[in-house]
Amino acid sequence: MSDWLVLVLAMLGACAVVVVITLLRHRAAAEDEDPNETPDVIEYMTMWIGVIYAIVLGLAIAGVWEARNTAQDHVQTEAQALHEISERVRVYPPDVRDGIRADVDAYVGYVVHTEWRTMADEERVTDRGTELLHKVREAVTDYQPKNDFEAQAYQPLLDQMATADQARNARADSTGATMPPVVWWGLFTGALITIGMVFALQIRRTGRELVLAGLFSATIAFMLFLIWDFDAPYSRGIAVTAEPFQSLFPGITG
Repeated sequence: MSDWLVLVLAMLGACAVVVVITLLRHRAAAEDEDPNETPDVIEYMTMWIGVIYAIVLGLAIAGVWEARNTAQDHVQTEAQALHEISERVRVYPPDVRDGIRADVDAYVGYVVHTEWRTMADEERVTDRGTELLHKVREAVTDYQPKNDFEAQAYQPLLDQMATADQARNARADSTGATMPPVVWWGLFTGALITIGMVFALQIRRTGRELVLAGLFSATIAFMLFLIWDFDAPYSRGIAVTAEPFQSLFPGITG
């Protein structure tokens, strides 16, 4: 099922629940009940519960959005470091240069066409990808410079290799969900309490109040969906892509 279809169903479901409960409560209410007699303390509590929950939602969205951007930065850093390696080895002899570039292309092609699907489906990187990057490292570090010009390029290549390896490790660490289960319990509990306080205000069965109550609950459902979608940077609807690899290595094949 599409993530966006889940969002639409969740928002419609939230609206339907609020409207149905409102209608049932209105039917079961006593004939002499006056909704204008809602105690001031309930209105005050409802306001503060809404404010506090809005702050919590904002912090949660900011947290998962930052995690997603950080994951995108890891991909960009890794791709750029490998691109630098592929370009800087031009000072090496043709056989060494072509061998290193072939190893880099093999690794990038595997990441884009194979490992990325594993990250999306299983939220992990693969051992094969690690092996291919290790092969690139061996090709870079095992070469012994033959002159001063090659020696000047050797240390920067090692630095770029370390950067690529570090970025891959960071990418591996960011493949899973970032929000702890206890936070999700808090978000869902807060949503139930916040929407439940709407009924404490004794809303009536007017079209305006039903629409506002439905929109309020749908907005909360939408915010929770955004948090859930951003929570796993590589595997859901608005996911981090392999575009940095594809743009820097346009000729790669699977």
